Amino acid sequence: MSEDDSEPATLADALTLPADATADETAAITAAVGAHIRDQAAAAAAAEASGDDEETWDDRRWRFAGRAQALQGRAARAPDGAPADAWTASGRTDRF
Repeated sequence: MSEDDSEPATLADALTLPADATADETAAITAAVGAHIRDQAAAAAAAEASGDDEETWDDRRWRFAGRAQALQGRAARAPDGAPADAWTASGRTDRF
């Protein structure tokens, strides 16, 4: 028995598959989903291992937009690819 009894025994048990799926279709769907999950786990592990400390706008984009709205009176949400440094970005709000 596993440590967490709420987890399904296999990936196929966790998926909602069509009732009329053949064994081959079920295997193909399970393989595709399993590969996707493994790829995501590998990407997360690689990002953690690389120590990539690059600053991003994640979780700060809307706070920046609110400050720009309060100070400039117009909405200026930082787009993807904008410098993550707030001082640099604030100088570019006319282009956002």
